[in-house]
Amino acid sequence: MMMMMMMTMMMMMMMMMMMMMMMMMMMMMMMMMMMMMMMMMVMMMMMVILMMILMMMVMVMMMLMMMMMMMMMMMMMMRLYRN
Repeated sequence: MMMMMMMTMMMMMMMMMMMMMMMMMMMMMMMMMMMMMMMMMVMMMMMVILMMILMMMVMVMMMLMMMMMMMMMMMMMMRLYRN
């Protein structure tokens, strides 16, 4: 009888340990998933910011080009008028 009790107790303990391990693993997995999600969000934000900066740079370049074109046109006009 005592042996049976011991065996049952051991089995119960093993089951409990297994359950605890499973719970720990699940928690770890959840934490990892959360971390991955956070990293993805951060990466997305960085990408958006980079895209915005690039767009701003392009806009500035376009403005500069337009200014240069206007200046060239003005110079041409002045030359024409002079003639």
